Amino acid sequence: MDSAQRDTGSPAAGTAASGSTLFAGVLMLVNGVLSVLAGITGIAKDDVYARLGDYVYKFNLTTWGWIHLVLGIVVAVTGWGVLKGMEWARGVGVGLAAVGIVAQFLWLPYTPLWALVSIALGMFVIWALCADGTGQGDSAPDRPASDRPGAAPGL
Repeated sequence: MDSAQRDTGSPAAGTAASGSTLFAGVLMLVNGVLSVLAGITGIAKDDVYARLGDYVYKFNLTTWGWIHLVLGIVVAVTGWGVLKGMEWARGVGVGLAAVGIVAQFLWLPYTPLWALVSIALGMFVIWALCADGTGQGDSAPDRPASDRPGAAPGL
């Protein structure tokens, strides 16, 4: 059996998914570092950020600084794990991206434009980490067809 019969997906699709996962890892690493810097700023100086209007979710800026600092460190470490191909990092990355989206939503009154950009990036990270099926099920091109679920024996 030649490789054309075994491969049900196109090689370009696998490459794009792997590239998007790599990009998601880089985004997590950079966003984590930026969150650490924002956290340090919020902890050190309460007068750097100004709230726009009245908002239901009010926290002290020092509290927000600590939230961003801790979350940023964990996101950066997880992004590094995604770049290194560690299995735990993908699942943790999806969870952290979801938490990051919620945190950025709550952070909207302080940095509205950056919060919206971060929410969009978080959604991309979730998509990229969930969509790349490298080594899982039918999307593994080097896996023989007979080993795939639902394949007829001997094919």
